[in-house]
Amino acid sequence: MNDETLFCVSVNNFTSSFFILTSSFYRVLIAFNKPYGVLSQFTGDGSPNRALAEFGFPKNVYAIGRLDADSEGLLLLSDESHWNEKLLHPRHAHEREYWAQVEKIPTREALDRLQRGLVIQGHKTLPCRAWLLEPQPGISDVAADVSRLHQANSQSGLASAAAIIKIPPRIPPIRFRKSVPDCWIGLELVEGKNRQVRRMTAAIGHPTLRLLRVRIGNFWLGDLSPGKWRELTPTEIKSVHH
Repeated sequence: MNDETLFCVSVNNFTSSFFILTSSFYRVLIAFNKPYGVLSQFTGDGSPNRALAEFGFPKNVYAIGRLDADSEGLLLLSDESHWNEKLLHPRHAHEREYWAQVEKIPTREALDRLQRGLVIQGHKTLPCRAWLLEPQPGISDVAADVSRLHQANSQSGLASAAAIIKIPPRIPPIRFRKSVPDCWIGLELVEGKNRQVRRMTAAIGHPTLRLLRVRIGNFWLGDLSPGKWRELTPTEIKSVHH
């Protein structure tokens, strides 16, 4: 059935035509907390990675952009193609925030290099924001609202122990080396080249161990558990393309 059905009504030899939206006309925007090892597509690729078809999404939705199978966090899905243009084209300068767990502790100078842009595979990345997450997230089996760490950072710069965010563990866990410290950094980008964050952190000598996308526009992943999804409210949809 088409999204619109044409009806013709004739009154006193005057015929009027109009469209009524049928029940198949359904526009939706969905937030999904993509776990590690899940593809951003509905069909498999021959690898052990799981496809989106396993998560019970409504019919006729597809991923807006993508997250690599080894990345986690906020993935939007919709049945409206215009979201790709609105959210993904760099000319719209649409912000995406990532939290990256990296090897060693980057200096302010190293983070400034990320912010100014790096030449990667012949392409100079656009200017971005990069910072150390304070307080550093911990790991917990209980999902927590990741937006709270942003709120703590937006205040006086001081945060109590109660404000520390607990991120669900990754399955499988990251590699751990006692001799090499690690930390979490935040990056706010307006473009999304293939494996861009990982290549950027590797270029400054701090390989990414774990990567989560936590925000698109003004919409935060919040306390949505890995593998779970929900439809956005009209107010939340506005926050995505603020």
